[in-house]
Amino acid sequence: MSSVDVTAPVLVTGAGGAAGISVIRALDGVRPTVAADCDPLAAGLHLAGDAGTVPRADDPGFVEHLLKLADRTGAATLVCTVAEELPALGAATADLRRAGLRHWLPAADAVTTCVDKWAFAAACTAADVPAPATGLGTADGVPGPWIVKPRTGRGSRDVHAADDGADLARALARVPGALVQTRLAGTEFTVDTLVDRDGVLVGAVPRWRLVTKAGISTVGRTFDHPELVAAVATLLVAVGLTGPACVQGFADDAGGFAFTEINPRFSGGLPLSLAAGADLVGEYVRGVDGLPVRRERLVHRAGVTMMRHHAEVFTG
Repeated sequence: MSSVDVTAPVLVTGAGGAAGISVIRALDGVRPTVAADCDPLAAGLHLAGDAGTVPRADDPGFVEHLLKLADRTGAATLVCTVAEELPALGAATADLRRAGLRHWLPAADAVTTCVDKWAFAAACTAADVPAPATGLGTADGVPGPWIVKPRTGRGSRDVHAADDGADLARALARVPGALVQTRLAGTEFTVDTLVDRDGVLVGAVPRWRLVTKAGISTVGRTFDHPELVAAVATLLVAVGLTGPACVQGFADDAGGFAFTEINPRFSGGLPLSLAAGADLVGEYVRGVDGLPVRRERLVHRAGVTMMRHHAEVFTG
C-alpha cells in the first residue's frame, strides 16, 4: 500500500458533464488531473492540467485512445463519470492493468441493473425497498397519473408526464417500449453515496433537489434522514454496487419515500455534497489507489444550500 504513487495524475472521463467538471474541481490543488471527453469543446478540458479527446464509449477505439492519453500524460488513476463508459472499461480491465492505470469499476451486473430501469424496478421489489408501481410498455396494474420514460436513458430526455389515457397514449407513441410508473408526489431527493469494496456504505449525503434543469439539480439543500440512508444501504447491497453512486427518489410530508433510480457514478449535483463536508471524491480516489477509505472524512453537515453550484450555509 505504501509503495503506491499517489502523486501521479488522475484521469477523469466525461469532462464535458457536470459530474466530470465537479471531480476535476474537487481535485484541484490535491492531485494533478487529466481530462478526457469526446467533445473537443467540453468545458472540463480547460480546467485540468492536461487533456485530450477520446471517441465515444460505443466506438471500438474508445479504450485504446484512453490508454494512449494516460500513457502520454503519466496518469495512473482512473475516475469514470459516465455510466455508458463502464461496460467498455469493465471489459478492458486487463488492458487497464497492463497499462498501469489503476481503477475501481463496479461489477458489470450492477451497472446493468442501474442503467436498465426495468431491471432496477425489479431489484427494488426483490430488496423490499419502496419504489413506484412500474410497467414496461403498458400501464396495466400501474395507477395513474404516470411518468413515461425510456428503459435506458440519461437525465430528463424523453421523459413525459401523463395525466390521463390520451396523454399516456401520446407518450408511449413517442417512447416505444418505455417504462410507465406511477407519478410520485413529494420532494425529489438525491443521496450521493460511496460504497467500499466490501459492499459497505461508508458515506451518504441526502440532499433535496429543489430546482432541476435538464435532470441536474441546480438548487438543493442537504438534510439528515437515518431511515432513508438505511434503505439506501439495503438497495445498494441488493444491486451489488460499489464505488460512487447517486440514488434518486421522492419523499412526502409524512416521512415516506420511494426510489426511482441509481446512477453508478458521481452526480451532477456533487458540489453540494462536497461543500457539506463529505470528501466523496478524495476518498474514492484513495480507494482507487488501493488505500483505505476513511469514514470520518465522509460526514456531512445538514442544511447546506446550493444555488447554481455555489454552496453556502444558511442559518436562518
